[in-house]
Amino acid sequence: MHGSLNIWQILWESGIVVKVVLLLLVLASVLSWTIILQKYKELKLVTEANEKFNTFFKSSNSLSEINREATENHDSTMSLMFRRGYEELNKVGEKLSVGKKGTIAEHFTDHGFQALERALKTGYNAANEKMDIRVSTLASIGSISPFIGLFGTVWGIIDAFSGLASGGGSIEAVAPGIAEALVATAVGLAAAIPAVWFYNVFNNQISRINSQMESFSQDFLNLIERSILIKKD
Repeated sequence: MHGSLNIWQILWESGIVVKVVLLLLVLASVLSWTIILQKYKELKLVTEANEKFNTFFKSSNSLSEINREATENHDSTMSLMFRRGYEELNKVGEKLSVGKKGTIAEHFTDHGFQALERALKTGYNAANEKMDIRVSTLASIGSISPFIGLFGTVWGIIDAFSGLASGGGSIEAVAPGIAEALVATAVGLAAAIPAVWFYNVFNNQISRINSQMESFSQDFLNLIERSILIKKD
């Protein structure tokens, strides 16, 4: 079509500031999609590993067997919590054995399960720290990219109209400059929208995993309590 604009030619002939802006936005988009693909794979792996471990946990009453499974299942956040709780349980038992201060059942009956709860909490926090890695970067890309694109647009429009204001030319002459400026906004939105979308998706997935870990924490304490009652009897 006569008078149509070639976007690639326009970008190639754009000013240095607009080119830098577009380069930054392309790099932000590449980084965003790299994080998205990695995090999608990671959270899918965590979800599947949690389902596998939780199924084994509920089907077994042997702490040693569950610990063996937890040691082999490193992708599960629940197995991480179990290992922390099991380690604390063993430490309490060793301390009581060395000090000859009674049985582990008597200890937890007298002092409650606060030590185990703290151990489970450290596992919970460690799992969250790992899952949250790079997710906040998506939020930053989603928040900043439109403004970077807008900066390129404003700069490009100012540059285009400065030539028109200096005396010559017509609107047709500045149209390519305006077009290249508007492309910066479009690229900014293209970088921001997937980042914001998947930031919300991943946050929802992490929230569901957190809820499952909180339920698992209670299930672990219930198992320990049942084991203690059996020992007391």
